[in-house]
Amino acid sequence: MSEQKLEQISLSEPKIDELYRPEVNTDGIDEKKLMRRIDLHVIPWLAILYFLNFMDRGNIGNAKLYGMTTNIDHPISDTQYLIALTVYFFPYALLEPASNVILRRLKPSLWLSSLILCWGVVMVCHGFIQSYGGLVTVRVLLGVTEAGMYPGIVFYISSWYKRSEMGTKIAFFFSSATLSGAFSGLLSVAIHNMNGVGGLAGWRWIFILEGLLTVVVALLSFWMIQDYPEAAKFLTEEERVFVIRRLKDDVRLSAAGEQFKKKYVWQSLRDWKTWVAMGIYMGFDGPLYAFSLFLPTIINKLGFTATKANLLTIPPYAWGCITTVLVGILGDRIGTRYYMSLFLFATGAMGYIILIASRDPALSYFAVFLAASAIYPSVRDAWVAGNVEGAYKRSVTLGMAIGWGNINGAVTSNIYRSTESPWYTMGHGIVLAYIGIGLICVTIMRIGLQRENAHRNRGERDEVIDGIDNKNADVRNGRYPDIETARLEKGDDWSGFRYLL
Repeated sequence: MSEQKLEQISLSEPKIDELYRPEVNTDGIDEKKLMRRIDLHVIPWLAILYFLNFMDRGNIGNAKLYGMTTNIDHPISDTQYLIALTVYFFPYALLEPASNVILRRLKPSLWLSSLILCWGVVMVCHGFIQSYGGLVTVRVLLGVTEAGMYPGIVFYISSWYKRSEMGTKIAFFFSSATLSGAFSGLLSVAIHNMNGVGGLAGWRWIFILEGLLTVVVALLSFWMIQDYPEAAKFLTEEERVFVIRRLKDDVRLSAAGEQFKKKYVWQSLRDWKTWVAMGIYMGFDGPLYAFSLFLPTIINKLGFTATKANLLTIPPYAWGCITTVLVGILGDRIGTRYYMSLFLFATGAMGYIILIASRDPALSYFAVFLAASAIYPSVRDAWVAGNVEGAYKRSVTLGMAIGWGNINGAVTSNIYRSTESPWYTMGHGIVLAYIGIGLICVTIMRIGLQRENAHRNRGERDEVIDGIDNKNADVRNGRYPDIETARLEKGDDWSGFRYLL
């Protein structure tokens, strides 16, 4: 679609002045009470959705322990199983940026609910595969249908909250991923008891029942998911205006009725932060998928039966949930993201160094806890989203960063080979390398943001604003009729924007 057509369509979006509504009096609104009500309407349902998203994505590891690759008409080899895990990530990663742009243009209740419904159907289909070809097909389709969920939720949250609040909000929704890992192991053990019911193996029922649950939740989501602040039905007119003004005061354009322009996409592509953020997500997401897909197998190979291995995945995931919430709250309170990220990467590195060196099952199991506490806390989401301004630019940046991070799951889904069982030295070593990449990239991000803030504090990025006498202003930084236009046109490149460190 051409830029002209897109901009014509965007005329239907509300104008900024219409949203800010200077004539509306919001003095009587209790901010804390309103934000608590927003929390209850927005965060819990997102947590449920991501719980199902992560559970449906990773339950293949639980099903494999119960004979998924052998108890079928055409058994699947170890290499074929790894390929099937790999193909999921290509459509999943490649479609994320486009999905975020669509999400911004459509109602979240429509787009996200439709994605959930489609992947629920695909998950049910997992329960009827009979060959390698069937497994590859459903994994590709699952990647297509799940692609927009995680970056969409992160972007959607950024459309409701100030930058200083996002760490806690994202942590609460992302903690459901760790709960899903714990619950998936427990649920798989319970569902496997249905082995033989309806003439189907227990591992098939794992996919069928969890997929049907997702379908039911998807249908409810059409009513449960709230849209953006400017159209949220549970808010009064005054409350909608209050939220939008609140975001504007935080230099946040998410709910400001920003019209689509192709230049916003190019702003993201030309921004160095986008490419460094991709490295940060690579350092988190590579280990994340290796951990979630292979934790049951790793524990199983340490000498535990399939059922015990699935049950022993629960405590590490529960610990990961606790640390995710704590890190999110702490990150918002201390106001810095870099040191939290540095600490998490260091903890993860320690865990995988122990896994590489250890030949004791108990010590290796302890290292799994260190890995979980480092991999799952989501401080990088709040950091990246909080430092990119403009709704469309942020949607593209998050889509690219998260998409690149996720495509590295295609690599880490192949690193745990059965020939290296039970200690998987090479696999753990590759994950450790990913953590090193993440550590380097968060340091580059910190240095770059700090230097840019210093330039702006010295006035070196000041634009020429008509009617304002500013000795630091330089036409090379742009010329605008007023400050508001400069802010809207430049986003986080605006001289008045300060990056969070």
